[in-house]
Amino acid sequence: MNCTRKILAVLSALALLAPARVVSAGQQSSRPSPPGSQEDVQARIRVTTNLVVVPVTVKDPAGRLVPDIAKDEFRLFEDNVEQHVDIFSSEPFPLSVVILIDNDLETRVAEQVEPTLPALAAGFSASDEVYVARFDQTFKEGKGFTKDADQLFTQLKRVKVQSSPPPAPGGGTLDSSPKINGIPAPGASQIPPSGKILKGQPTKNVDDAVFAAAELLKDRGRDRRKIIILISDGVNSRHNRVSFDDSVRALLTSGISVYSVGVGNAYFNRKLTVLSKYAHATAGDVFYAAKRDEMEQLYAAVFEEARTQYTLAYAPRGTDRALEYHSIEVRVKRPGLSIQARDGYYSGAQ
Repeated sequence: MNCTRKILAVLSALALLAPARVVSAGQQSSRPSPPGSQEDVQARIRVTTNLVVVPVTVKDPAGRLVPDIAKDEFRLFEDNVEQHVDIFSSEPFPLSVVILIDNDLETRVAEQVEPTLPALAAGFSASDEVYVARFDQTFKEGKGFTKDADQLFTQLKRVKVQSSPPPAPGGGTLDSSPKINGIPAPGASQIPPSGKILKGQPTKNVDDAVFAAAELLKDRGRDRRKIIILISDGVNSRHNRVSFDDSVRALLTSGISVYSVGVGNAYFNRKLTVLSKYAHATAGDVFYAAKRDEMEQLYAAVFEEARTQYTLAYAPRGTDRALEYHSIEVRVKRPGLSIQARDGYYSGAQ
């Protein structure tokens, strides 16, 4: 234990020498940040590569966010072994976000969703970075990550949501491989080709799109909160090249949470929709909009929840490091509260 404390002390000292992230756009500070500040926490996470970072959302019985939980009220377990919380923060981290928009909605739903998209731009700060993409049978890459609020607003304002999918190339065989910058996403070549799209069957590949979005986010900084905002009716075809389980694995490996906004008939199918499955598997959340005027309120709810999170980070102790998957359980001592945290992570040990 003494050895571990010495190592952590050295790493913390190194972190103080690292450039601190400043919230204001276009500026950087050469001064070390005060111990315990948000910049210090982010620097320590960047430097300490063996840390497991766990974002946690806490709600009361009425579903309201609880922002006043102290570090010593949390208990954290990996593989049923209690861990020491080495880094704790209740301050918001900068976001790296992929806004993933369903491009194959019913006409009436598309007409409701499209005008609300520019409102998403208001939820981001100058330190956030955002990538706008769409999907139907294929992942439609955007123009890259941007921190420019005006540029983001313009991108969202120009999004045109289609109400029917484009025809399948080559007489009906659909190439639904997730693509980034026009080429298959890493790992896509190992996935068997999809079958034909039969008339009347769903033609949207949500799993492929989520996997492609995860590929975009996986290399963003560890000192950033990585999320996907998935806006969809939840319809998912059987012709995905990437399975749901493989997409979840990619999300958990990179510490990405999915916040789903269900539109159209998603509300009526909410217990079965893939939207809720992704949200629950990644410690995100799912919101449903029955009407157009509810959508902007839901966008605000997504941002509030993504920013009102606790960050717990620990160096694993007493668990088998040869295992590839490790379970995580977060508890809070205060009674009557619910916890949203991921159930585990993939270490890549194998």
